[in-house]
Amino acid sequence: MLRKVASRVSLRSRERKLQLFLELIEPGPETTVIDVGVTDAPFGGDSTDNFFEALYPWPERVTGVGYTELDRFAEAFPRVRAVRADGRDLPFADGEFDVGFSNAVVEHVAGGRAGQRSFVHELCRVSRRVFVTTPNRWFPLEVHTLLPFVHWLPPGPRRRLLPFDDVLDPLSRKELAALFPYSVRVINTGMTLIAVGPA
Repeated sequence: MLRKVASRVSLRSRERKLQLFLELIEPGPETTVIDVGVTDAPFGGDSTDNFFEALYPWPERVTGVGYTELDRFAEAFPRVRAVRADGRDLPFADGEFDVGFSNAVVEHVAGGRAGQRSFVHELCRVSRRVFVTTPNRWFPLEVHTLLPFVHWLPPGPRRRLLPFDDVLDPLSRKELAALFPYSVRVINTGMTLIAVGPA
């Protein structure tokens, strides 16, 4: 039951993010987009992973980057170029993409703020503009689990309580903005922070 509720909340949030992306970035059929943080999964059912590739109007202009095998991703999204790489060391030229997109990934990057900064700087290096989202540290529910306040705990107790082994280092508005090599506009939707840049 909780998983279905979380899935519905996640889908609504992700549809809203895509709408904001389309409104703020104003991409067209020629706009190249890199999405860093795809998973090896299709979209649908209880999974809202890879929503961007499933709902974006021009998937043939998207390069999806994930750090795991991407066989199922490539099968589910045959019009999207799939690349396996670490988001902190992308195998692309400076400014190769018009837009860099990353949804709810930066809070999972290992290495603390330095690792997150490296991830964001790489996305900025390969893209002329960026759209990066992350759960809002100060929203009372931890959005992956819908548990209240658990993400406000120090890292040790937080890791013991969360039901996954992943890194989770949530960000405030100020912390998110500080990761970028240039000034960004940070939009607070309540549950989510969205950085759009350069401002």
